[in-house]
Amino acid sequence: MNPEEFEDRLRELRPRLHRYCARMTGSAVDGEDVLQDTLIKALHARAEGAVVENLGGWLLRIAHNTSLDFLRRRSRNNVVPLTEDMEVATMPEADIVLVGFQTFLQLPELQRCAVILKDVLGHTVEEIATVADCTPAAAKSALQRGRTALRQLAKRPDDTRLPLISNADRQKITTYVNLFQTGDFDAIRALLAEDVKLELVNRLKLEGRDSIGRYFTRYAEEPKWRFAFGAVEGKPAMLVFDNAGPMEKPAHFVLLEWQSDQIVGIRDFLFAPYAIETVDWLRLG
Repeated sequence: MNPEEFEDRLRELRPRLHRYCARMTGSAVDGEDVLQDTLIKALHARAEGAVVENLGGWLLRIAHNTSLDFLRRRSRNNVVPLTEDMEVATMPEADIVLVGFQTFLQLPELQRCAVILKDVLGHTVEEIATVADCTPAAAKSALQRGRTALRQLAKRPDDTRLPLISNADRQKITTYVNLFQTGDFDAIRALLAEDVKLELVNRLKLEGRDSIGRYFTRYAEEPKWRFAFGAVEGKPAMLVFDNAGPMEKPAHFVLLEWQSDQIVGIRDFLFAPYAIETVDWLRLG
């Protein structure tokens, strides 16, 4: 496989890898960070001459270890008391999708890995063992225990998802969204810090007010989007909807970072539409 074919395969596998990283970390946004680290490691290993026979499995192994490194840095250690009752029936993906990210985080790491790989991504027990670096027996046991724990957790009443946003943060994001809605991009540019950073996830990164000017120009030229104030994983965000359809689900979202009254960071998921499939979002305005 030549370098171009290798990078093409990475792009094809990116949404699948993101689903794994998002569920392992409990966040679609953090999952994207872990995914980027995973792909950098893969490209570096390839450049160093790594021989890869099963690309999908190899990438999942890197994603798994990178997710664990991320979780250890974040120092989360939520473990659910489990019963000894082993459930062997397969849990269909539709059931797994309905389980929130924070619920997945309550499983021990190996159980979380096993359930995601088997019931979300469709891997075999043997493949789980390879990714998690354990025996097939341990992988099967983790899968059964993880399924049992998720069924127990799914019976608990869900907490109401109300993001706690300060009045100042609410006003900032509302102003930003309103300026997008009216097309006043000159006013938006006036809010930018001199060293503002822009990331078009899965496409490019730019730095500096002058460098990112064309980003707003492209939005000004494109009439297909509608904008609304909302929250993504509890953080204020601009939700972007397709103008041709109902505003039932965003096509993508934009996260902002502020310092005082200036925008210092913009993270736009326009070119990472897979993220909206797994992110926890809420429309507020």
